Amino acid sequence: MLSEEEVKKQGVSNIYHPNFTITNKILNNITAISASRELILNAPLLPKWEVKLRKEAILKMAHHSTSIEGNRLTLDEVNRLLRGEDIAAWEKDKKEVLGYVNVLEYIDNLGEKGADKITEDIILEIHRLNTQGILNDSEAGHYRNVQVAVVNGLGRVTFQPPEASQMPALMHDFVAWLNSKEAKDSYSVLVSGIAHYEFVRIHPFVDGNGRTARALATLILYLRGFDTKRFFALDDYYNEERSRYYTALQTVDPETIEITQWLEYFTEGVAVSMGRVKQAILDLSLDRRVKEERGQIYLNDRQMKILKYLQANPRVTISEIQKMFDISRDTANRDLKLLLENELVKRIGKGRAIFYELA
Repeated sequence: MLSEEEVKKQGVSNIYHPNFTITNKILNNITAISASRELILNAPLLPKWEVKLRKEAILKMAHHSTSIEGNRLTLDEVNRLLRGEDIAAWEKDKKEVLGYVNVLEYIDNLGEKGADKITEDIILEIHRLNTQGILNDSEAGHYRNVQVAVVNGLGRVTFQPPEASQMPALMHDFVAWLNSKEAKDSYSVLVSGIAHYEFVRIHPFVDGNGRTARALATLILYLRGFDTKRFFALDDYYNEERSRYYTALQTVDPETIEITQWLEYFTEGVAVSMGRVKQAILDLSLDRRVKEERGQIYLNDRQMKILKYLQANPRVTISEIQKMFDISRDTANRDLKLLLENELVKRIGKGRAIFYELA
């Protein structure tokens, strides 16, 4: 990444300003999003169900965001891969999925550390994780220094991104806007949608731009407090009708860069995806037997972290838990006992081969 002075020498014109109009369709979508979000954030869910919804969101994002770009793994194969099973598939496909899961874990860590702004270094790290083992070290996590083009299935150029020499200046302007008062005062979903489009338009990397754009949109929503429970997965809506996703991106006039139609599509996707999460929560809330039989389960910090660890990892052993928290074996067993009793985790194996996974 270039220094401020070096960027200026390359001809930064003005800080990026998005060009769009708030239409009735966008307003209606925002109203639906807000209603769903209110229910989701205030739903009195048991920890077991929160873990289930987060795990499902990770699974869906890892599958759908990579599938959009041609990854051949099915949802079931992605699920098995994340559980640590050996599946018969192309190495590149497996690396793309595992890389995206690493990105989602990185996003979680940024939120836990209280990151309050998005930097170029964060974007470069998201790209590096996304393309690790796929691109070479000089390309993964580095802006492109060659010209690229977006082509369709017939080999025709559908979009010509800016020249490589403009990358440092364009990304500097873009990130400056992301952290500007204008962006901070705007509705989170609109900022996320604007950032998604502008990132794809700049196309700063030789490959992996789409996955990085979608991860960036997710990060914006998380850091701005929109998706604090991490139940939300926008990528599945994109992947259901890939042609609509790409058509929406191509509605933008390359001269005016007017993105109203794109934002109508983007906010529709958020509304639909949030509506699905809301319905899932309503369905869980109907299961009165869970509350009647067990009531609310109060977990300590370590127990919650064990569950979170198992969202991203297929299994954990008692020794790993001891090391994780620097605790005795007895303490680790006591933490696990409540999780086992309430069927949040299950014990697999015998003797020294025992490990634990989500129930």
